[in-house]
Amino acid sequence: MIHSSSVIHPKAQIGARCEIGPFCVIGEHVVLGDGCRLHSHVVIDGYTELGEGNELFPFASVGLKTQDLKWKGGVTRTRIGDFNTFREHVTIHSATSDGETTTLGSRNLLLAYAHVAHNVQLGNHVIMSNVATLAGHVLVDDNAVIGGLAAVHQFCRIGRLAIVGGCSKVVQDVPPFMLADGNPAATRAINKVGLERNGISSEAQGALKRAHRILFRDGNTLANAIARIESELPNLPELVQLIEFARTSQRGLCK
Repeated sequence: MIHSSSVIHPKAQIGARCEIGPFCVIGEHVVLGDGCRLHSHVVIDGYTELGEGNELFPFASVGLKTQDLKWKGGVTRTRIGDFNTFREHVTIHSATSDGETTTLGSRNLLLAYAHVAHNVQLGNHVIMSNVATLAGHVLVDDNAVIGGLAAVHQFCRIGRLAIVGGCSKVVQDVPPFMLADGNPAATRAINKVGLERNGISSEAQGALKRAHRILFRDGNTLANAIARIESELPNLPELVQLIEFARTSQRGLCK
């Protein structure tokens, strides 16, 4: 199922049951897992590996050289898991320095014109809406949602089950289970809809709501807020994850 107009390097590794439509270009060091589908005009190059069942729509571009001006050559990689969907004009760039990797997990949905820059680490079940943009070295945890036209600054982290509102400018870390929105983005509330859809208990939701108030509404320093959460709220897995995220933040939390 390879269209005659596509250009595929003879050393590229193409898995079983792959469908490659018209005018696609696949480079020498590309590995496509079983059952991938490239609709048309898709470019995959560099040292790029895709797992099984990925679907790429027209003009998606994956694994090309970083846009980072610090690039000095060497072998940089792009690794992508299974059953991801990349819509039209999605761009995913390779890492910057020799031996480094841009990594995406599995079952992610990247809508049209979404951009994943060099050295990004993207988890599983992430949704990036149209024209959402991740700068270099951004970390996105599982089940996060990034709204359309949102832009995330270099080295920021987006926590598990967090949601970033459309057109937001994210310059600090977005905590897990929270909703951030604005320019610059601030942490507005818990991600109630996302928590409910993912089966987070009502007890945990209530505790996270109280933790949000302690962290972002009561005027506490970060250290005092963490101490209050640990002493006043139940020791639930979601709160443990939230506290660990806050403690390890390098850029600070979106407030």
